[in-house]
Amino acid sequence: MSRAIVEMLERQFKTNWSEESWAPPLQKALDGVTSVQAAWVPPGGGNSIWQILNHLNYYNERTLRRLNGEEPSSSMDTNTGTFGDPGNPADEAGWAEAVQRAHRLAERFLASFAELTDADLDKPFGDTTIGREIPLWILHDGHHTGQIVLLRKQQGSWPATRESFG
Repeated sequence: MSRAIVEMLERQFKTNWSEESWAPPLQKALDGVTSVQAAWVPPGGGNSIWQILNHLNYYNERTLRRLNGEEPSSSMDTNTGTFGDPGNPADEAGWAEAVQRAHRLAERFLASFAELTDADLDKPFGDTTIGREIPLWILHDGHHTGQIVLLRKQQGSWPATRESFG
């Protein structure tokens, strides 16, 4: 059973989640963020880090369930609803739970990738296939990780420049 393509997708996922490469991974972007920083909304509006993580967790849970052949457990009426409220700056426990949820989802994705073969990529995934959807989902998470880094830069909670990775 060939796994060459699956291993490439798994590598992309790891780079997005935990391994420094061309861009900071989500795990690094979330490291050290407090509930106050997570709930901060930029001047002029936009989403908070907490809202972006809510959105990621929502779609990552749905994607994981579909990847494992399960029906998604819930559905939002709109994409905007997946972001939720900006978060409560005083709710460190709530923020910690949102971050832990992201960690648990990442662990479950890695376990799921370990079970896939290249032949599995042709299996249905909603109205498409696993092989067509997973690369788009990985790009989606990378896009939102960049937003989190930008918000942290605006707050002053991310280094203005980073010369090394890791």
